[in-house]
Amino acid sequence: MSPVNEPLTEFERNARVVLEESLSRIDGRTRSRLNQARHAALEAAGTPRPARWRSLTLVPTAGAAAAALLVAVVLWHRQPSGEPPVIEAPHAEDMDLLADSEALELLDGWDGPFYEWATAQTDDVESG
Repeated sequence: MSPVNEPLTEFERNARVVLEESLSRIDGRTRSRLNQARHAALEAAGTPRPARWRSLTLVPTAGAAAAALLVAVVLWHRQPSGEPPVIEAPHAEDMDLLADSEALELLDGWDGPFYEWATAQTDDVESG
């Protein structure tokens, strides 16, 4: 609707005429019920409602509780059950050689020709 100072437009004048005609066709009982419903709606609109922020005061608390529960569930599922599995190496002998400090000292002073000669001697003994 237009503010009080402005004149009515043609649409507003036509709408007012149509509404007043429809109002004159309504019987007294229905008009009374509509008026009571209007007053009840205005009264309900005038009563103060509880502030929305008051209903949101528990949101941070509920969020913190949910986060704590999630962390507890994740940690509970991650705990290993029993002893950790033992991984058996397919080449345990190679691992023993690498762990042996004397074998590492032999590798530091690598004498390639000697090892090649020793391998050749072993091959000759096996084939002969």
